[in-house]
Amino acid sequence: MFNTNEILETINMIEKEHLDIRTVTMGISLLSCVGGTAETTAQNVYDIICKRAEKIVKVADELSLEYGIPIVNKRISVTPASLICAPFPQKSTLIGKALDRAAKTVGVDFLGGYSALVHKGMTSYEKTFIESIPETLAYTDKICSSVNVGSSKSGINMDAVALMGQIIKSTAEATKERNGFGCAKLVVFCNAVEDNPFMAGAFHGVGEGETVINVGVSGPGVVQHAIEGIPDSDLSDLAETIKRTAFKITRAGQLIAREAARRLKAEFGIVDLSLAPTPARGDSVAAILEEMGLERVGTHGTTACLAMLNDAVKKGGVMASSRVGGLSGAFIPVSEDIGMIEAAERGSLCIDKLEAMTAVCSVGLDMIAVPGETSASTISAIIADEAAIGMINNKTTAVRIIPAFGKNVGEEVNFGGLLGRAPIMPVHGESAVKFIKRGGLIPAPIHSNKN
Repeated sequence: MFNTNEILETINMIEKEHLDIRTVTMGISLLSCVGGTAETTAQNVYDIICKRAEKIVKVADELSLEYGIPIVNKRISVTPASLICAPFPQKSTLIGKALDRAAKTVGVDFLGGYSALVHKGMTSYEKTFIESIPETLAYTDKICSSVNVGSSKSGINMDAVALMGQIIKSTAEATKERNGFGCAKLVVFCNAVEDNPFMAGAFHGVGEGETVINVGVSGPGVVQHAIEGIPDSDLSDLAETIKRTAFKITRAGQLIAREAARRLKAEFGIVDLSLAPTPARGDSVAAILEEMGLERVGTHGTTACLAMLNDAVKKGGVMASSRVGGLSGAFIPVSEDIGMIEAAERGSLCIDKLEAMTAVCSVGLDMIAVPGETSASTISAIIADEAAIGMINNKTTAVRIIPAFGKNVGEEVNFGGLLGRAPIMPVHGESAVKFIKRGGLIPAPIHSNKN
């Protein structure tokens, strides 16, 4: 139960500190949809999504009004589509278009799950499916795609990493008239999780139930405001304050998640308590780090501050709910965080520093724009570096990178809305092409052998 003080605190967090439910995401299993032909399967996919998600927008809007908590996005995640397309990989785009059509029919913001899991090996049908990603993202509006190329148990599939460098370049070219927007809907994972409600990486894992509700909360502004109230505290007290704040944020998310699941006749999955920023001032993870004592995010001490923030957020969330899952930490997407944008523009934040930060937070190199002339092998090498961090540290890491065709360092791409704007960041000019061409598998670390 919520007492009067908790209710008043929640109202204040909503009105003044940008607290919101970032997303209510319905996970839907599509394994029963596979038919004798691609056309039959596409129709089955459309029908089952429209049936199960028919009321998701209506219910989310009702809950937002009843509880006074903004619900920013309504989304769907589905079984990795490579599995659904396995009998007819050459027609994968047909399934992608059916998914997009269903998302538009039910009115959700995005649908995730045009995905493949190839962390240990890649079948011929999965390779064909992955090669369909650029076309699918170019000719759909709401579809998001992800590919898992590594895990702590299996190692890193470098053949898949090499392919994804090419796929990202092709996606950027196919959507260059929209500043490479397709790449903003494409993420490459190591240790992808099955219950992530956030895009672009959401998919409905094969270990999940038929229909599941996962909720992602967000409250960078709330955490920043709490820290502002204790300007002279030591770091132990600072961590405790963040924990208590994360507890309150998670309680609000659990309330919405349980009620949404009940009304939609779905299972309650998890609450993902990730601090997901927006381009709005006052809703920035970078601002939290600067309030902790940094003159500018990216300077020395940034990784330590972020590690402490991420740990305190997780501890506070776990105290508030036994259903914490997804990614749950602090996101550092450059284009979606006004503090990160400004730090990148000033040169205090570079890709190398962001890579170091990803070792201690969720999820990885996110929404980073690089010059359009950046080679596929360089992009693959960036993916490999990030996957190695995830593999060795047994955590989820990812890359969502946007080669901006026709643009170079000093310029920017602007997507508007929650996706914000991204300054073009420099990459190293030295080649890694020989390393990427070796292919094969980077073996899993010795500490993964736990059976």
